[in-house]
Amino acid sequence: MILSSCAILSLFREPDDFIRVQGTQFMHNGKPYYFAGTNMWYGAYIGSQGETGDRARLLRELDFLSATGITNLRIMAASETPYLKAALYPAIQRRPGDLDESLLEGLDFILAEMAVRHMHGVLFLNNYWEWSGGMAVYNVWAGRDAVDPNDTTKGWSAFMDFSASFYASKKADSLYREYIKTIITRKNSVNGRTYSDDPTIMAWQLANEPRPGAKGETAEKNLPAFYRWIEQTARFIHSLDTNHLVSTGSEGTVGTLQSAEYFLESHRTPSIDYLTMHLWPLNWGWFDPRRIPETLPQTEKNATEYIAAHLALARKLNKPLVMEEYGIDRDMGEIRPGTPTSARDRYYRLILGMMYDSARAGAPIAGHNVWAWGGEVIAQHPDGMWKRGDRYMGDPPHEPQGRNSILISDSSTLQILRDEAVRLRRLGSVDSLLMRPARH
Repeated sequence: MILSSCAILSLFREPDDFIRVQGTQFMHNGKPYYFAGTNMWYGAYIGSQGETGDRARLLRELDFLSATGITNLRIMAASETPYLKAALYPAIQRRPGDLDESLLEGLDFILAEMAVRHMHGVLFLNNYWEWSGGMAVYNVWAGRDAVDPNDTTKGWSAFMDFSASFYASKKADSLYREYIKTIITRKNSVNGRTYSDDPTIMAWQLANEPRPGAKGETAEKNLPAFYRWIEQTARFIHSLDTNHLVSTGSEGTVGTLQSAEYFLESHRTPSIDYLTMHLWPLNWGWFDPRRIPETLPQTEKNATEYIAAHLALARKLNKPLVMEEYGIDRDMGEIRPGTPTSARDRYYRLILGMMYDSARAGAPIAGHNVWAWGGEVIAQHPDGMWKRGDRYMGDPPHEPQGRNSILISDSSTLQILRDEAVRLRRLGSVDSLLMRPARH
């Protein structure tokens, strides 16, 4: 059954229904909160009644996810008009302060519909990467000359350092803070609830995968600005909103120059409520979907070691940890529906099993968001590349559509996610009976 938000005012949650942190545990209504989630970064886009929208599809997708046991969605709440071709259009923020109201109403709509289904959302407010505009665009708006990551004379490292220079730019940061304030104080056009008072939102996230830079001396020198930006932005958000959690959106140590100490330092501030980690075997050079027998075993070893390392870091900081992005290609790098997912399924069973076993043993891991939900949509062109006007799916515009998307037809993968959701839900019920003390 497709639910409607028409009667949502009668379904409002109680004011104390926010997700809290107690030691290394999330709490919801006084009970431990574990979640199985997914990334639906494009949620506001298909929730819109404008050119990007498809509300009927969104309702079907939310119903399907809810039936699968998915209770947490990570959603992009900010995008800026990019200066690159292989990037997202349209943008929520066309120019500083010039907002696409139809897309913001799309964000209103998905949050209202999530509330009906008792889902929660993590909303990220910026992007280190170029595909949604992000920090590089803020730098351009602040008067800097654009750096093109596709410029072979400069390369990706130059772009990454340019993006990271955002942290030290007072003008760029001021524009960013204005946008943050606009979103947090926004009144939902569907249900009338101010975002800062909406328990559907679990957390605000500073950005998607913020990094201090590419590598080497330039990035090292940027660390003080990076730390300062994290602490001050998190405090700024808490000053506007005392109800919600704040996280960085970090990949983990891969996002802090491969340094555990830098990761600890960037998350030590009490204004950051919990830790995040991402797992990207293909991007990090571990996995080759065309050489599965040769590369999957080492991928599994690397992934379990990465998870274990971040559990140890979470214990040191006494904060919960969320594995909020993880994905891996279909066999042979295929993007078409119906193609095999044997490596993906094996990998998901391993890392989700490790997460569950760790949580059951009292480790500080509390949830996961698979990257990413594609649902009904499939790649619309033979080369898999997204073109303006195409439907949105889990893979962002700069990547082959279908690479990491979980499709509604991926029955074996969905069964794994469904089974893990059931186990996590039961774990939360057991914890609520035992009421284990805060873990260290």
